[in-house]
Amino acid sequence: MKQNIFKILFTFILIFSLQSYGQEDVDKSNIQTYTPSKLLDKGQWDIKWFNGLYTQTKSANSGGTSSTDAGGRSNFFTTSLEIFTGVSESNRFNVGLLLEYRSNTIGGRSVTSVFDLGNDVTARKGLSSFAPAIKFQPIKSVGNFSIQSAFHIPIIKNESENNVFLDQTAYTFQNRFFFDHTFPSRKWQLFTELNTEYNFGEKTSFANNTFLFSPGVFMSYFPSDKSTVLGFVQHAQRFGGFTQDYTALGFGGKYQLTKTLNLEALYSNFVRGTNNGLGQSFNIGLRALF
Repeated sequence: MKQNIFKILFTFILIFSLQSYGQEDVDKSNIQTYTPSKLLDKGQWDIKWFNGLYTQTKSANSGGTSSTDAGGRSNFFTTSLEIFTGVSESNRFNVGLLLEYRSNTIGGRSVTSVFDLGNDVTARKGLSSFAPAIKFQPIKSVGNFSIQSAFHIPIIKNESENNVFLDQTAYTFQNRFFFDHTFPSRKWQLFTELNTEYNFGEKTSFANNTFLFSPGVFMSYFPSDKSTVLGFVQHAQRFGGFTQDYTALGFGGKYQLTKTLNLEALYSNFVRGTNNGLGQSFNIGLRALF
């Protein structure tokens, strides 16, 4: 299956890169032009504040059979800050920093319990990791294909306390491959992503000595030059010391509030998996480009 995923993604790149080459971005809005595939000009900044709330009531075992969680609803909130800036004259190299803060609750508490200020035995919260990152365009003639590499360093000492999981304590070397293609009508845009991770360095972490491959395909439609609606499918496959997988389907939209600020909202449903939770994810983010 993984080989088929790779073939599909690279087929997209081979077919569409030649068609996309030479397309001009001068009359496109930020949400059309500055996809994750696009690198920044020297001195330009991209700051993204993204918030994701995942709520779970079921789990799938190693055979893929789902059942209701005996402990009731669990909630996992992640707020991330991504800061990138262009540093090269060729506009093919960016540097950045990623920060993640998490707030998780268990024991059948409400979805909004992750926003409570207090601490108790059914909740954990705190800054969990940071990552220096680089982003580069490996092929000069294909400006819509880029790679983002980051090294995630955990800040927390324990993954779980009082049976409340916060985040993994293994280090993560992450590479994300981005590609997009805008069709001639400029009303439709295809975006693909392949996220790869190697987790290591902490023997007590569930993720230690595991590899993660997570492809995603997004199709966007632009009702106007300042708005888009989209649908997507994502899959994640972990193997090594611990195996798990899941598939999620979702939809969402983006709107360009000002020339600098964009708003994004997404919903996804985890429709299947093995050794993984099953639930829903609600996401909203703000992105500033200047």
